[in-house]
Amino acid sequence: MLEIDKSETTCGSVDDILAYFKSKIDAHPVVTYIGTFDHYAYTKSLKEGVVSGQIRDAKNILFCFGKELPSPCVLSIRPRSIGVAEMDDTFVITFLEAPNPMANEAMEGWAMSLRDK
Repeated sequence: MLEIDKSETTCGSVDDILAYFKSKIDAHPVVTYIGTFDHYAYTKSLKEGVVSGQIRDAKNILFCFGKELPSPCVLSIRPRSIGVAEMDDTFVITFLEAPNPMANEAMEGWAMSLRDK
């Protein structure tokens, strides 16, 4: 998990951050963009849906680093997702560690480079 104070980035919204991540995905020679999931809107639309009052927006960007398919067992850990939540004063960036070191390095680098300062 990475918390970025809104004053540390020129990104002003979850959509700005997702656009930034999409540019990184599109520029990567192995990664493919799959889609975006509006977790906030989906959860709010559910009759029983509950969203913390601290969360202003929350979306996931979905993509895949899969340049190899050595076993059917890896299908359950792909694709990858980065979650972006907007709070009052911060953005919270989350993703699960991948078994592929290259994927982890890329995702960590993308997240850390959101900080302008």
